[in-house]
Amino acid sequence: MSTSPNRYSPFRHWSDILWKRRPIHLTVFLTRRCNQRCSFCFYLAADSPPGTGSDAGELTLAELEKIAASCPPLLWLAFSGGEIFLRSDLARITSAFYRRTKPAIILLPSNGLATDQIVKTTAGIVRDCPKSTVVVKLSLDGPEEVHDRLRGVPGAYAACLRTAAALGELQERYPNFELGINSVFCPATQESMIATIDLVAALPFIHTHTISLARGDLADKSQLTADLEQYQAACAYLEQKLKNRQAATYRFGGARLKAAQDILQRRYILRTAQEQKAQLPCFAGRLNLVITDDGTAYPCESFIPPMAMGNVRAYDGDLNRLLRSEQARLVVAAIAREGCHCTHECYMMTNILFNPATYPALFKEYLQFK
Repeated sequence: MSTSPNRYSPFRHWSDILWKRRPIHLTVFLTRRCNQRCSFCFYLAADSPPGTGSDAGELTLAELEKIAASCPPLLWLAFSGGEIFLRSDLARITSAFYRRTKPAIILLPSNGLATDQIVKTTAGIVRDCPKSTVVVKLSLDGPEEVHDRLRGVPGAYAACLRTAAALGELQERYPNFELGINSVFCPATQESMIATIDLVAALPFIHTHTISLARGDLADKSQLTADLEQYQAACAYLEQKLKNRQAATYRFGGARLKAAQDILQRRYILRTAQEQKAQLPCFAGRLNLVITDDGTAYPCESFIPPMAMGNVRAYDGDLNRLLRSEQARLVVAAIAREGCHCTHECYMMTNILFNPATYPALFKEYLQFK
């Protein structure tokens, strides 16, 4: 599908390759509430069982509207949690950011458990945000027994497939809607990941499959210490299926470039994990920003207290004021001065796409797609 002239073009952000002075990739954690209990989750409160949790302390719709009003134009807007579709005002939140920030891509991740709510809300969002590509990324981590055990909810696998089928029908009506699958690579899924890649490739309606290496700071490190050789093998297998058109890829404009970036990204992630050092300069805090459900801003999803840039509530929702604060400036300067490394896919994406040093390798991968 070609890029519609009415879309919010990603090419508006070409100058950020040079200047890197404003966030163009914003992740907003909307809630800690969740109806699953994943053993690898780095965000949920450990003492909160599935299906419970409170919305106390969450940013309200009014507060989120203020934040949206102070945001610069965005390339990529991602919501996260918790299960974001548990917020009954998700469509209104998305609409507020859409009107104010004009994102090229809106990412809505979900575990796929609450089918009716997810489909109803998504239909409203894609209808009300016609100039953005709206991507729902469902979590599917393995065959049924593996997925349900890892997610802590019997029937989670069946619900995810049911939601995928229901959402797939929306793609016939809305050309700005894209449906994908993400699989977490961790010790519990590494043995079955290649089978999962085949499983997802056979699903109708799915236009992208990504693999995320488990990360975070969990007390039980055994949840995170995956076999990197198996990760490399799974990534190589997915790469070949993509290049041979045996697996679905994005359908929005620039799909080949994004697919090439995904391949390069997984290689950088592998080397980062193997060598435990950064492979690229990190633009966290400059091009990337994260806001947690209580309003605390961080340069990325490594929620280390000294890296907190401030809380938007202290600035009456004005994100620009927060970013100009002394604390925010100190955090960004520390990243540039001291460096850091992680394997987070979203931030690796920006580090690749806005770093001209990666362009020869990116172009090489781009040319290999049939």
